[in-house]
Formats: sequence, C-alpha cells, structure tokens
Amino acid sequence: MKSIIVPVDFSNQSEKALKVAASLAKQHDAELLVLHMLELSPAIMGESGYISQEQVVHLIKLGEQRFSDFLDQPYLKGIKVVPVIKHYKVFSEVAEVAEKHKADLIVMGSHGADGLQEIFIGSNTERVVRTSDIPVLVIKGDVEEFKPNHFVFASDFEEESVPALIKANEMADLLGSQLHLVYINTPGDEFLSTEDANAKISKFLDAAKVGMEVEIYNDYTVEKGVLNYSDKVSADLIGIPTHGRRGLSHFFMGSIGEDIANHSEAPVITFKI
Repeated sequence: MKSIIVPVDFSNQSEKALKVAASLAKQHDAELLVLHMLELSPAIMGESGYISQEQVVHLIKLGEQRFSDFLDQPYLKGIKVVPVIKHYKVFSEVAEVAEKHKADLIVMGSHGADGLQEIFIGSNTERVVRTSDIPVLVIKGDVEEFKPNHFVFASDFEEESVPALIKANEMADLLGSQLHLVYINTPGDEFLSTEDANAKISKFLDAAKVGMEVEIYNDYTVEKGVLNYSDKVSADLIGIPTHGRRGLSHFFMGSIGEDIANHSEAPVITFKI
C-alpha cells in the first residue's frame, strides 16, 4: 500500500477516518493524500446570488487556513501528508484524485445510524463508493490503531463477484487479517439446499482460483445474517462487493448494503465488481 486518500470536511467523522488512515500509513509506509473540497455556502450569497472575486479569494484563504489547522495533529507526525484542495464539491473528483496519484485505498467517515438517522445511502460516503474503482473503507467509531484480525467477506457467490473476492483476499493479506467467507442462506425463493449452496460456492471458488472455506450461515435476512455472523467471529472488518456507479450489487439490493454499512459496529470496506 503506497498511497491512501482521506476526504475530510472537518467533522468528527472525518477526523476518525483520518486517524485510521494515519494508522495504516504508518504500518505500510504509505503517503496520505488528505482531500478537502471547498464550497461556498448559500448563506453568504447576496440576493443576486453573486459574490465578488475578492470575497471568493478571502473565503478560499479561510478554508485553506482551517484545512492547515485541521492537519496539525500529533498522530500525523512522521507521515508524508499531501494536502489536496478542490474548490468545488464534486465527489467524482475523489476518484480522479485516486487515479492521478495511483492510490490504493480511500478512507471515509460516516455517521451510520443512531436510531433517527441513516445517512450512508445518499451521503457523501455513498457517492464516493459509487464512483470509486478502488476499495473504500468506511469508518464510524474511534479506532486508535487499525489492525483487523478477523475480516468477513459476504457474497452471493455469483461469478460477477469474483474480482471483489480477489481484491478482498489481497487486502486481507496486506492487513494481516484472517479472511472469513460467508454465504447467507435465507428463507423464501433464494433459499438453497446445503448441496446446491456447496455446488454454487465450489464453482465460484474455482473461478476465483482460491482454495478457501466458506461458511453457510442461515438467517432471516441477508443483512441480519452478515451482522450476526460477523458478531459470531468477532469481525473487525466487513467487506461487501459493489457495482460502482450502478450502486450496490444485486446481492445487496434495496436497503441491504446500506443497512450493513449503517448498523455494523465494525468498519465496512467495499470492493468494486
């Protein structure tokens, strides 16, 4: 891992993500690209919707100073930090910065769910997930040192998810994590007998050219199964496949992927199919 991107907006969530990214950068001697996208608030606009060039320059300088102060953190000492400032809030630019700098990972903060608010879907984080070709690590809680021991990767084990598994396996090796593969078997039309599930999984693993064990875990819904299985193995990290610009993969249609990202206490990492 040579380069990590962290988009920040000065919130507590983005600082939590920055701490995790810093931990990873120290472990892997990687550079940290800290990205801030300036934006002009409608509150400062006049009735005409126009502000002078001098005001724009002043606001940009204020934003840049705040960015500089935000990066003055003891946990960033000894890390190569590259500040990147964009003057407009366009989330596809995160992917462009990643491509330009050959980044290996994007780390972002997210509120998740607090009983009143679930903001993964439609949030800044979800927009980045949709446009990113590289893995996106979603952080919610405080993590002093990010060293996941148990990494769960949940899949429908359809052939299109093979690239995601390969990336997850590589990430597990990089992080020194034990990778747990799980297939969630649910009641209804999607239910598979043990024989059929094993046949499907075997075909998938052959296509991925990996020899790994997969647990078939029965639960009422996919999202409950992923979360309950992750609790069972004390997972420090949960991986899910995505279709990028088309959103979450069909395995996570509707609210499944969002629910996992929102309700998981462990960090969630997405891999583009």
